[in-house]
Amino acid sequence: MKFSGHTLFNNTAVEIVLADARVQEIREIPSTDSTTWIAPALIDIQVNGFAGYDLNVATVPSEDVCAMVRALWSVGTGFLCPTVVTGSFDRIRNSLHTIVEASKADTLVAHSMLGIHLEGPYISAEDGPRGAHPLEHVRDPDWDEFQRWQDIADGTISIVTLAPEKKGAIPFIEKLVADGIVVALGHTDASAGDIRAAIDAGARLSTHLGNGAHALIRRHPNYIWEQLGADELWASLIVDGHHLPPSVAKSMMRAKTLDRCVLVSDAVALAGMQPGIYEFAEKSVELTADRCVRLVGTEYLAGSAIELARGIENSVRFAGISLEEAVSLATLQPMHLLNAKAPVDTQKNLILFEWDASRYEMNLIATIVGGELVYHAETE
Repeated sequence: MKFSGHTLFNNTAVEIVLADARVQEIREIPSTDSTTWIAPALIDIQVNGFAGYDLNVATVPSEDVCAMVRALWSVGTGFLCPTVVTGSFDRIRNSLHTIVEASKADTLVAHSMLGIHLEGPYISAEDGPRGAHPLEHVRDPDWDEFQRWQDIADGTISIVTLAPEKKGAIPFIEKLVADGIVVALGHTDASAGDIRAAIDAGARLSTHLGNGAHALIRRHPNYIWEQLGADELWASLIVDGHHLPPSVAKSMMRAKTLDRCVLVSDAVALAGMQPGIYEFAEKSVELTADRCVRLVGTEYLAGSAIELARGIENSVRFAGISLEEAVSLATLQPMHLLNAKAPVDTQKNLILFEWDASRYEMNLIATIVGGELVYHAETE
């Protein structure tokens, strides 16, 4: 089997030769008439679930984790940070244990998981900033508790999202940073002083900036502006058309600059499901016909129902950036944030797609992970 196309980032004509669904050679060719683009496999640092598989239920079979990862390959996401959200100690422990077991059971799945993202439970208890996280499990940072989780996770927790105003948060951040963990601010009602103290302690990221917030906040100052204006902080953005209006997504990308932005899906298990009422993170949520996920009876969002490729499309549409720039936000930028070198190997981790510029659509042809063809549209 052979694929030909142009590499997205340097527009070089190449041919990919496969045998037994494995890459044998990638070589430059003089030219090609193919309209296929070739880019690194997408990286999503915030995935709570997908295609009906939920990482945050009481018991998660390791087979579900593997199935979720493989489902993500079929939409171009080759790498991810499986995300474990606020819950009881035991529920979080079970989720972490299952993710580790999935890695042990499937080496290619393990290759795709760049580390676990722990989102909570050390977040604001306020309605709005707390989002869909269950109030009864929100608590102050506890280093001993975190170390127990990290031991269960075999040291693979690599991102922690927390609220810096919580009691003990600043020394907790310092310890996380000393252990090489990316600290993200999110689900917070922090003051400007809290945010500055967290930055000084080593915080590097704002999780889904503009979300996990009150429906109404003072014009300024507020915790969104403070994070947006902090050059030390990167920002992850959910560009699904619901979490951020198009003008807000565009403004945030321009304020942060593309060098400090990362696209995330924040996908929950409902992504890819039919509209209806479901349970997520111990709460009732509604998936609407236009792929919006809200807590039932409220205006608060509860994760997203898109895959990362849709965020790329919307970034081009909303912010007026190039396809190359948008894909970078879901490939090169998260690599830089996580200091992950391995996924850059374009001999082994790729997506092939066609781009419909008139409709802002990526049409996925194939996904290659670890040198193996894990998705091909023609065989589906």
